[in-house]
Amino acid sequence: MLKNAVSLITGGSSGLGFATVERFARAGCRVILADLPSSNGEKVASQLGENVIFVPTDVSSEQDVTNVLAETKSRFSRLDVLVNCAGIAFPEKVYDFKKDRPHSLKSFQALLNVNTVGTFNVIRFAAGLMGQNDPDGNGQRGVIVNTASVLGYDAQTGLAAYSATKAAIIGMTLPIARDLSGQGIRVMTIAPGLFDTKMTGELPKEAVKMLISTIPFPKRAGHPAEFAKLVQDIVENPMLNGEVIRLDAAARFNI
Repeated sequence: MLKNAVSLITGGSSGLGFATVERFARAGCRVILADLPSSNGEKVASQLGENVIFVPTDVSSEQDVTNVLAETKSRFSRLDVLVNCAGIAFPEKVYDFKKDRPHSLKSFQALLNVNTVGTFNVIRFAAGLMGQNDPDGNGQRGVIVNTASVLGYDAQTGLAAYSATKAAIIGMTLPIARDLSGQGIRVMTIAPGLFDTKMTGELPKEAVKMLISTIPFPKRAGHPAEFAKLVQDIVENPMLNGEVIRLDAAARFNI
């Protein structure tokens, strides 16, 4: 299904998003890479060839999202696949008793605005363009794949805000799938565990080693290419809908 399809991938200049852009482009899919103006999205697009087009986008901005969808429609007249990978993360405890101060409400709202609101913002506009497609033999017009996290289920200390943003994505998967079912648009979410990305690379090495030691098998961080493969599998399997798939090697970070 990917060959000659049109996809929009947010957060596509690095990490899981980049791996997905790379895999889709290699499969002959035309890709709109949406990422912040400050990202290296332009460079990534030029390196991956003519199938990839960079459009600077802040997913939390209504104007930016309407612009990237307008650009998609102008260039390709359709949208078949949306993959939401844009997101941010930083730890902060609910209350810092050493410094005698509560969690910053501004940082909590910033995480929600990008991770949860940003995901929903892109979905609501992308669905409108997908809904204009002619249905295929299964009656399908499009596929949406979101990125949550296993931390939406069992997060460590200091990650209450991040966990809330990912739990919200998990929670809205089924109702959005039901909302869009009448138009033949499937909605799925992947909840990755520990993956070898820039975000993980910013953690202390000892912390990463400790986390890996709790993973049953395979006892390592996931490769972004493995995430991208699952995205493709979801797109190509018409029976997958309204579900969250944990991609975590059976990890449970309940520590």
